[in-house]
Parts: sequence; C-alpha cells; structure tokens
Amino acid sequence: MKYLKKKRSDHLLMAKHEEPLNGVANLFDVALVFIVAMLLSLMATYQVLDFFNPESEITVMKKTEGSWKIITKKGKDIKVRKVTDKKAGGEEGTRLGTAYQLKDGRVIYIPEDVTDDKN
Repeated sequence: MKYLKKKRSDHLLMAKHEEPLNGVANLFDVALVFIVAMLLSLMATYQVLDFFNPESEITVMKKTEGSWKIITKKGKDIKVRKVTDKKAGGEEGTRLGTAYQLKDGRVIYIPEDVTDDKN
C-alpha cells in the first residue's frame, strides 16, 4: 500500500537525480546501428560481397597518376596489369605482315607487299 500512496512530488524529485548524459549514450547507440545499416546497404547495392566469394570473377579498371591499372580476380588469384600509352619500339619501324592462328593451332605468317617508292 505504501507504493500506491506516493506523491507526485516524490516522483519529480527522483527524476532530478538521474544522470543527464544517459540520453547521449542512447543517441550514440542509435548512431552505431544507423552506420552499420548504411554499410550493409551499400555493400548490397554495389555487390561488394562478390570480392569475398572464392568462385567469382571480377575485373576492375583504375586510373592513377595518368596510367591505367586493370585488376582481375579469378577465384583466389588476383592479377594487376599496368597499361601505358607507350608504343613498343617507339616511332621507328615498319609493319612486316600479319600472323594468323588456324583452327588446328598452327600459326602462319603472311608478309605484306613492300613497294619501294624511291625508284
């Protein structure tokens, strides 16, 4: 019976003795839950989980400092290739012909007709 007879002023006095930072701790917990939810939704949207799948094949092109890198993941193997705009051999040289691979695996070379315009 003594609990039923408590006055309203007693309840207000108890409220004054609570810590004022309890609400801030609850806001921090809500912010953590929100951050985790955002990370999971971004991972699902951009399909980042494929990077962790050992059977997936992914190719990513990345441009850094004026050069391209091609990152290829097949299974557990990851290969990085650098692509440059430099030509092999520079500006010198002439085209000699064309090479073709036949269905049986043989490679044949067909030289180009070279005509001298100096005559």
